[in-house]
Amino acid sequence: MKESLQKTVDSKNASLKQKILGLCINEGDFSLADLSKELGTSIPTTTKLVEELLEEGLLEELGKQGTNGGRRPSIFGLKPSAGYFVGVDIRRKYISYAVTDFKGSTIGYFEQLPVSVQNSEESFRDLCTYLKESLSGNGIDPNKVLAYGVNLTGRVNKETGYCFSYFLGEDKPIAAVLEEELSKPVFVENDSRAMTYGEYIRGVAKEEKNMLFINVAWGLGMGMIIDGRLSYGKSGFSGEIGHFPFMNNDQICHCGKTGCLETGASGSAVYRIFMEKLNEGRASMLSEKHARGEKVHIEDIIDAVNEEDVLAIEVIEEIGTVLGRAIAGLINIFNPELIVIGGNVAEAKDYLMLPIKSAIQKHSLNIINSDTTIKFSKLGKKAGTIGSCMLGRSKFLGLI
Repeated sequence: MKESLQKTVDSKNASLKQKILGLCINEGDFSLADLSKELGTSIPTTTKLVEELLEEGLLEELGKQGTNGGRRPSIFGLKPSAGYFVGVDIRRKYISYAVTDFKGSTIGYFEQLPVSVQNSEESFRDLCTYLKESLSGNGIDPNKVLAYGVNLTGRVNKETGYCFSYFLGEDKPIAAVLEEELSKPVFVENDSRAMTYGEYIRGVAKEEKNMLFINVAWGLGMGMIIDGRLSYGKSGFSGEIGHFPFMNNDQICHCGKTGCLETGASGSAVYRIFMEKLNEGRASMLSEKHARGEKVHIEDIIDAVNEEDVLAIEVIEEIGTVLGRAIAGLINIFNPELIVIGGNVAEAKDYLMLPIKSAIQKHSLNIINSDTTIKFSKLGKKAGTIGSCMLGRSKFLGLI
């Protein structure tokens, strides 16, 4: 009976310590009195919990809080040197990764490293070797890494560690293979969802607890923060906005179906429509490059938009209008406080935002859309890697 009671007490204390860490992550630094109020516990209990977290090296005392009089209370917060978190964003031809300390500050960011990850176990093991060598080469001790977060495109099941864009077999979850090589906990995540969490913790989100993140890249993805929590759905596959049957066209999506929103509002849609118009003889600053037989990339088109190329702007406005109409539906359904637009197509900035907002005003209910703010991503191209670090920390601590 005594041992059972002790386990119950320890479990309760562990839960309370998790809540303290979660509060410090989401709200910042606290005094004992403020923590006690947030937890609904007595000052002596809170003091004991904080002392344990100090001994464990997860919290540190930050000094005294300024007051208008009386005894100044001590302030406590996350200890930066408790360990590192590494967030890796995997693309077909390159990877990017970020490193944050325990408090969430970025220690390093390394982008578009020439690592091609293939759909094989050997390739993922080679990735791990590269990561460890790269971390050491950049002055970061891999032994001090507490956990890795790894972003993958497509359908990712965070519970099983499987990704169906990189499927190694029924008995080979990618997360398990990575953990074997890295000797640390590894959490795999869908790239759009990681970007969502990064923007929520470190980006444009402030007090908002209901947020949608629209990832307008080659494909089209979405992440959702609902009541302050990242939403996964039953099987972890929520947010597949790109495959909503929205378009009245005959374009075949890469999923094999027709009419997917992604065929009319994504980087691949921008590329297809732009190249169709270019082949029809429409003039563009990229016409000469195309005529020489050189490959035109989506990045070239976005650059052309920002150079005020008329054809490129026309195409961006076309997909912006389609995307805005879809977002209008999301506003009517979710009534979110904040919608964040990210991904490389978002680099078109106002040329994309203006048609989006115009379509929202036209197609959503005014009484609902008046409560929604629409912003571009603050983290930009770092959103996925930073978000993966933040997710790795929260999952490592058992907060989500």
